[in-house]
Amino acid sequence: MIEKKSVHRQVEILAPAGSVESMRAAVCAGADAVYMGGSRFGARAYAENAGEDGFLEAIDYVHLHGRKLYMTVNILMKEAEMNQLFDFMEPYYRRGLDAAIVQDLGAFVFLRDCFPGLALHASTQMTITGWRGAKRMKELGAARVVTARELSLDEIRQIHEHVDIEIESFVHGALCYCYSGQCLLSSLIGGRSGNRGRCAQPCRLPYETAESSAGKNAAGKNASGKNASGRNTYLLNMKDLCTLNILPDIIEAGVCSLKIEGRMKSPRYTAGVVSVYRKYVDRYLSEGRDGYHVDMADKKMLLELFDRGGFTEGYYRQHNGRDMLALKEKPAFRETDPSLLDRLDRDYVNKNLQEPACAKVSLREGEAARLTLASGGREVTVDGAVVQTAKNQPLTADRLSRQIAKTGGSPFVFETLETEIRGNCFLPVQALNELRRDGLEQLERAILEPYRREMPERVSPTEIISQNSMKTEKISVRIGEISAKTGAVSIHVLLEELEGLSAVLAQPDVSEVYLDSCGFDADTWAGAARRAHQAGKRCALVLPQIFRREAEHYFCANETALRVAGFDELLLRSMEEVSLVEHLGIPLVADAGLYAMNQLAADEWLRMGFSRLTLPLELNSRELAGLGCEGKEMIAYGYLPAMVSAQCITRTVKGCTHKPKLIFMKDRTGKELPVKNHCRFCYNTIYNPSPLSLLGQERLIASLSPAVLRLQFSRETSDEISRIIRAYAGHFLRGEEGKAPFADFTRGHLKRGVE
Repeated sequence: MIEKKSVHRQVEILAPAGSVESMRAAVCAGADAVYMGGSRFGARAYAENAGEDGFLEAIDYVHLHGRKLYMTVNILMKEAEMNQLFDFMEPYYRRGLDAAIVQDLGAFVFLRDCFPGLALHASTQMTITGWRGAKRMKELGAARVVTARELSLDEIRQIHEHVDIEIESFVHGALCYCYSGQCLLSSLIGGRSGNRGRCAQPCRLPYETAESSAGKNAAGKNASGKNASGRNTYLLNMKDLCTLNILPDIIEAGVCSLKIEGRMKSPRYTAGVVSVYRKYVDRYLSEGRDGYHVDMADKKMLLELFDRGGFTEGYYRQHNGRDMLALKEKPAFRETDPSLLDRLDRDYVNKNLQEPACAKVSLREGEAARLTLASGGREVTVDGAVVQTAKNQPLTADRLSRQIAKTGGSPFVFETLETEIRGNCFLPVQALNELRRDGLEQLERAILEPYRREMPERVSPTEIISQNSMKTEKISVRIGEISAKTGAVSIHVLLEELEGLSAVLAQPDVSEVYLDSCGFDADTWAGAARRAHQAGKRCALVLPQIFRREAEHYFCANETALRVAGFDELLLRSMEEVSLVEHLGIPLVADAGLYAMNQLAADEWLRMGFSRLTLPLELNSRELAGLGCEGKEMIAYGYLPAMVSAQCITRTVKGCTHKPKLIFMKDRTGKELPVKNHCRFCYNTIYNPSPLSLLGQERLIASLSPAVLRLQFSRETSDEISRIIRAYAGHFLRGEEGKAPFADFTRGHLKRGVE
C-alpha cells in the first residue's frame, strides 16, 4: 500500500567534512548540512576526524549559522564496541547533534532506544536498493535512507512514492565499484575492511582479464584485446560522479538531500564543490526547470579541483557502462590554478562567517548600560556598568555606535544598531567592550539552548535485548535446537550452478542443499527440490545478493513456482527480500551479508523473522566466541564474494553478451580473481582468488559450536565438489584426518580478523 506523502521538503545540500576546517568551509560555501566523523566508529578512519572538543565546537558552529550536523556512525560494530557506544555518543547527543548516519543494525537499534529525539539515517552501507528496504527502515525508526549509489531515477522515485521517508542520494564525488556494504576485497586481501572505515581501495589498481584461469587466451592477449602492457587495465576504477546536468531530475524524483562525497579531501575542494552546487540548486528553486542551465565554466572548475579521468552522471540514467570507468591511469599531477585556490581561501576557507543581528544600546546617566540583541529568532538583554556623568566630552551616538559595532571574530555582525543616550553620559571603553562581549555571549547561548538535551538513563545493549525480547517473542532456531540435542554439526551446501546438483545429492552427509536463484531458473525449482527430498535432504532457495527491479519482476512473475516448489527454507541476502517473501510462511535464513556483528544486531534480525543467521566473515575466532555461534551457520568453504557490482567486467572489456560466464581478473601480483556476470539479475560478483577453508580447524570450530557448516561452490567441477564434501564430512563429522583436496586456500579472518 502506498503511504500518503507529506508536504514538500526543502532541498538540502549535504557537504562532507573530514576536519573542523572543512566543516567551516562547507558552511561558508552554502551547505545546509554537514556530515563528519568523530574520533571513532566512522567509515573514514584515515580522515582528520575531530576529537570530542572539536566535534562539540562543530555542532555549535553549524547551529549558530542555522545549519545541521550529522555524525557518521557508519561501520559494523563488534560486540565489545557496543558497550562503548553510549559513552561515546552521550556528549554529542547532549550538545544537540542533529542525526547519526548508521550502517550496523545493532547500533541503529541501540541509538534509537537510548537517545530519543536523535534522527537516524540508514547509511548507504546498508545497501538500500528499493522501497521495501526503505519501508523496513522507517518501521524500525529511520528518519532518512541514504540510497545505494547504483539506483536509477525511477527506482528512487518508486521509494518516494511508496514510503514517506526522507531520501538522501549522492550527487558528486567518488564512486565505489562495489555496492557499498557488500565489499570485502580490501578486507580479504589486506585486512583493511571497508565495513570498518579502512578500505585500501584495491579497485583503483590495474587488472587484466582472461577467459580462463591460464591467464591468456589463444591469441596471447587478455579478454579485452589489450596486451598485458596495455594501459586500459583500470577495470574497477570508477570516474567521479557529477550530476549538475540532471539535478532537476534528481530533485523531482524525490531526493531531499543532495550528498557530496569527499571527507578525505581538502577544505578547498569541499568549499569549491559546495559553492557550485549551491548555485545550481538555487537556480533550480528560483527559476524552475525551464530556467535551469549549466555553465561549462563551473564544470571545468570542478575538474580543476579533482579529475580522475573525467566525470560520469553515474547510475541515475543507465544501469552500467564502460563510459563510467576511468580505464586509463589517473592524469599526471598538475598544479591547480593558483587564482582559484586564492579565491576559495578568501571567500570560504579563511572567511569568518557572521550572522546578521539587530542591536540597541541604551545609556542613561546613573543607570546600568543596557544592550539588547536579536538574531535567529532569539532576543537577549544584558546590563553593564553604571553610566557615569561626563566631566569633559560626553559620549556621542557616533562614537558609541563605532565602539559597540566591533564584533570582531564573533559569529555575529550588526545589521542594524540603534543608540539611545540620555544626559551627559560617559562610559569607559573597557566597560563598553564588556557590555558588547556579554551581550554576544548571551545571544549565542540563547540560540544554542534549544538544541541542548537532557541525558536519559544509561542503558546497556544487553538491557535493550532483554526489553525487546519481552515485547516480541523470538522465533525458535530449529536447526540450533536439533544441533544442541544431537551434538552434531550439519553440513549444508550452496550451489551456484545446476551442473553440480547430482554430485551433492549423492553425498549422504549433506543435510541441506541451497540452490542459488542466479544459476537455477524458476523452471528447475520444483524438480530440484523434489530430487533433494528424495535423496533425504532439505532444500532451500537462495535469493540474489542484490535485489532490484530485475529481481522484483522475476520473483513476482514466478511467485507461483516459488510457492509450489516445496522449499524448506529461503536464504536471503538483502533486506529488500524480507517483505517480498515473508507472507509465504517459509522459514528464512539470513546470509552473512545481513551483518550480525553483535548480539543486538543478531537479536533484531531474529525479531524481523529469520530463523537462523549466518556468522559474519570479518570476525576472528575470539570475537565469534564472544558473539556466540550456537544455532548459527558458519561458512567453512568457498570462493568468497569479494565485490558485488552493478558494473559488468564482460561488458566493459568486450560488450554485453547477455550470457552468464566465468572469467578471470589478474592483479599486479599475479593472483587471479574469478568473476561471474549474473545476467538474470544484472550484477557481477568478483570472488576472492583463494577459497576459504576451515579444514584443519576442527577443534576450534567445535569449541565455537555452530549449528551448520556451509560449503559454497561457485566454479568447482562435480568431481571437486564430491571430494571437498567428503573431506569436510570426514574431518568434522567423523574425526578423520587427511590431506585437503586443494593446495591453495585462505583461513579468511578466522585468525586475524579486522581492525
